[in-house]
Amino acid sequence: MSLTERIRQATGGRTVALESVVDRVEALRRFTEAAGGHVPDADLAAARAVVDRAGERLALSRSHTVVALAGATGSGKSTLFNGLAGVQLSPAGLRRPTTGATHACVWGSGADQLLDWLHVGRRFTRDGGGEPDLTGLVLLDLPDFDSVEAAHRVEVDRLLLVVDLIVWVLHPQKYADKLVHRSYLEQFHRHREVTVVALHQVDLLSPEDLQECLADLDHLLADDGLEGVPVVATSAVGPPGLRPLADQLERKVRAREAALRRLGADVDKVAAEARPLVGPAPVDLAKRSDRPLVDALSHAAGVPVVAIATERAYVHRARKVTGWPFARWVRRFRPDPLGRLRLGGRAANVDDTTVSATSIGPAAPAAQAEVGLALRKIADQAGSGLPAPWQEAIRVAARSRMDDLPDALDIAVAQTDLGVARRPVWWRVFGVLQWLVALAALAGLLWLVVRYVMFALALPEIPLPDVGRVPLPTALLAGGLLAGLLLSLLVRPVVRLAARRKRRRAEARLRSGVERVARTLVLEPVRRVLTAYAEARSALDDAAL
Repeated sequence: MSLTERIRQATGGRTVALESVVDRVEALRRFTEAAGGHVPDADLAAARAVVDRAGERLALSRSHTVVALAGATGSGKSTLFNGLAGVQLSPAGLRRPTTGATHACVWGSGADQLLDWLHVGRRFTRDGGGEPDLTGLVLLDLPDFDSVEAAHRVEVDRLLLVVDLIVWVLHPQKYADKLVHRSYLEQFHRHREVTVVALHQVDLLSPEDLQECLADLDHLLADDGLEGVPVVATSAVGPPGLRPLADQLERKVRAREAALRRLGADVDKVAAEARPLVGPAPVDLAKRSDRPLVDALSHAAGVPVVAIATERAYVHRARKVTGWPFARWVRRFRPDPLGRLRLGGRAANVDDTTVSATSIGPAAPAAQAEVGLALRKIADQAGSGLPAPWQEAIRVAARSRMDDLPDALDIAVAQTDLGVARRPVWWRVFGVLQWLVALAALAGLLWLVVRYVMFALALPEIPLPDVGRVPLPTALLAGGLLAGLLLSLLVRPVVRLAARRKRRRAEARLRSGVERVARTLVLEPVRRVLTAYAEARSALDDAAL
């Protein structure tokens, strides 16, 4: 059964204003889940305890109200407990400490599991009904909170965190004790709706002194933040008796809302205590420039080196196709600039898990330092104005995948299509032209060689056609050589211009790959922390309503 269902079941499905407590507890749970892992556990312990306690307490009993009598030694707390129970159950006296263990008195039945949860072993049962009707009341007589026994104070503090309603029993001579007000009453200023103050043993005062004490007590309670809480005068041996307190308890028990009101007060308290854990709205990373980060990662990944190699590889490959055909073989002995980096220039399949690593060397110390500074800058921008735990969480998130960056950047470079794998059509056109003029020159050369051989052997000369005044073989040889030179001179600036364009495009594609790595390994972890912060902030706002 969910927490919401437990609370609604415990309230009998009522849709009074207390129904909002259901949503607030759920909001507090969302806050702890969102902040968990980013905020120290110690800062979330109280909120988690309230969430856990909400479901446990309300699942145990729908009809019982747990009321604790809390007071200092000699306040008459145990006498008050015995008077309400109508039988001597808890030892009373003036020695310190008097009450060493918690005693419980239950009006009615069915509270055993609830008392087991409270870890109260000394329990008594009274029949319900009567006047006033306290059926459903579970009254606890706590040890003295000023006891010299540390274990007694621990027991008091433990139970004050879980009971539904607290009755502070004050003595007329010690009601202004600073220990009571500073250590306890002030700490429960958010629990006004589940607080009752009983000025006990008023039989020691005259009517005038009683009114003066009550007026002074009201003033002190207002200073404690408990203005408006019920204050009743009681006495176990004389007027006004215990009936004023019994009537207060009857109203609280009959309403059966104390548990939820206590829960609402607890949510108020922990929400207020957790408020320093959230601050202004988180920044929008989409509006922040990540260029410095991409620049730093690009340098670390060797993008400038690969871009230069791409330009040189384009020139190298273009000249192998468009250069003088009979001199191209020389370039075969020159290594391809991209080949040296184990980059063929072709795009690898993104899903291919067998992408070979490049031979780009590790980042230089200066590049590594630049990456560190860029990561810190991103973290500082993202965490600007946020509480310290979240700033630290963002710094940790920004560097959480730092060890994976080198391999991821290398893969991104290896998978990038550098755009030099395919031969452009104009390369082939120039290559064909170079072959044509080269063949023409070769034909002219062979023709001249044959003519020379025939002349050397004194054979009849073969008539030669002329091109103007120049023999055709000579024209073919000279024209072919000159045309080849002119084509080479013409194609050289075109290749250089195209190579620079390829370099710029390759650099843009490489930076795009680096940017994807930056988003995946740096910005996404930071965004997850910012999303958790936004969720925690929104949830805490809902819980504090």
